[in-house]
Amino acid sequence: MGAIYASASRNLDALASARGVKEALRQLSRDKQWINEKHLELCRIPSPTFQEQRRAEWMLAAFRQLGCDAKIDQAGNVVAFLQPGAPPPYIAVTAHLDTVLAPRSVDDVRTEPDGAFVGPGVSDNGAGLAALLALVRALKTAPPIMDCTASPVFIANVGEEGDGNLCGMRHLCTQSPLASKIRGFLVLDGPATDHVTTEALACRRYEVTIQGPGGHSWIDYGVANPVHAISRMITIFAENLPPPAARLSFNFGIIEGGVSVNAIPPLARTRLDLRSLDEALLERMGAILDAAVSRACEWENEKSSLGKVTARIREAGSRPGGRLPAGSPLLAAVKSVDAYLGIRSATDSASTDANIPLNLNIPAISIGAGGTGGGAHTTAEWYKPEGRDAGLKRLLLLLALLLGE
Repeated sequence: MGAIYASASRNLDALASARGVKEALRQLSRDKQWINEKHLELCRIPSPTFQEQRRAEWMLAAFRQLGCDAKIDQAGNVVAFLQPGAPPPYIAVTAHLDTVLAPRSVDDVRTEPDGAFVGPGVSDNGAGLAALLALVRALKTAPPIMDCTASPVFIANVGEEGDGNLCGMRHLCTQSPLASKIRGFLVLDGPATDHVTTEALACRRYEVTIQGPGGHSWIDYGVANPVHAISRMITIFAENLPPPAARLSFNFGIIEGGVSVNAIPPLARTRLDLRSLDEALLERMGAILDAAVSRACEWENEKSSLGKVTARIREAGSRPGGRLPAGSPLLAAVKSVDAYLGIRSATDSASTDANIPLNLNIPAISIGAGGTGGGAHTTAEWYKPEGRDAGLKRLLLLLALLLGE
């Protein structure tokens, strides 16, 4: 496989001049307005994690309108082939359907006077989903790009964000009939073309729940307070982490509990996100969390005169680590295309859908689809389509390299 990529990458001029590739590249340039319209249309369909069905059905219809053989699999992923009976092996081009926030109305996704798209999910991952449609339309319009050793499969998958825990990609790589037939993944996530994610950032997520009897703030003063205990637990945890030089991060993203300012809460809960390139360090952080919860509850109970608190820790998600080898033909292909197009990019680590195939030693990268964006996971998220054309041409040439002899 390395020889295939090496020989193709040495002659990208010839590849880009091949009739099918040349026409597909031209189609991408002609389709700028069409791509923008589809981008806005799909982003106006709410698709929070675990509620992606409406957007999945929209993508299914869009793939079929373009002439694809498409279906929704058992996990909710939309899987599309350029034609029925496309033979394996496959190169999968994927983009996640779900968003952290969802528009409450179509007006929440809008175009600003400067041409920027604004609204939940317009960058992450409206950019990736629009790119799937753009690539399919270009390839369906143009003649066949070349004699290929693999077939492309385009997938809009569920469950990348938050509690989705990469469930759509897990299904593709372990349970889907396609699992053993995919020889590489191009994961499209956001717009940025200046980085290529080749290292999977491992992640653990925990939910800590502390319960007590509750009561009146004056009459029952002295009852152990779950909010006080969980606050102390966070402090103990933060104070006992490894030194700052360690490659890790933690975030208590949700803290909840209580019903009134004058009521001792019967319950408090927090959600914690831990990340590191070192999975052994993640295990150590989990042990620190266990100890912090135990000590905080002991502390609260020691000074309580009326009631005690109890705690429960639940692992709410786990994303495995992995790494694309430095000598991977896939990475060589990306570097060749970037050099040819004059794109400056660097490899990095992140937590994306690519975590699953990388952990399973399936070649995978996560890259942007072109344009610029920011404010991800906020209501002020934005995307500017200027520069999208270069990103899409990069993707098409890269896909052609991976498919061709």
